[in-house]
Amino acid sequence: MTEQPTSPPTYVVYDGDCPLCATYIKLVRLRDATGPVEMIDARSDHPVVEMLWAKGYDLDEGMALVENFGVEKFGRDDQAITYGPECVNRLALMTTPSGVFNRATAALLRSQRRADALYPIFRAGRNAALKVLGKPQIKTKRAAQN
Repeated sequence: MTEQPTSPPTYVVYDGDCPLCATYIKLVRLRDATGPVEMIDARSDHPVVEMLWAKGYDLDEGMALVENFGVEKFGRDDQAITYGPECVNRLALMTTPSGVFNRATAALLRSQRRADALYPIFRAGRNAALKVLGKPQIKTKRAAQN
């Protein structure tokens, strides 16, 4: 019996120390059509996180969505990376219509213009939450580890 090839996962990279980010990731439900989805803490040493930093994505400034198109290795050109407001817009387009949270998120962020306008507010909320909790920015933590 031959195994069916599995599609490579889609990765959502977010700040796991941010309670707002973590709650959003916990509540968002993506459509089954997206295939497997792996949620990755941007504070980890996961290869996708390392690839994003190497490509110049500042994960203190935005979350990222990495959609792979038939490749197993990270950093290849056949990936789509969306970041910041484009990422939350793309996630809104990929959500299921089930649940109040998903419907509200989709209604709010399916418009790229609204996502662009609201994302700085989301980022400010993240930064305020980290400050209140005494958590460092991701860059600060990475610098201390190196």
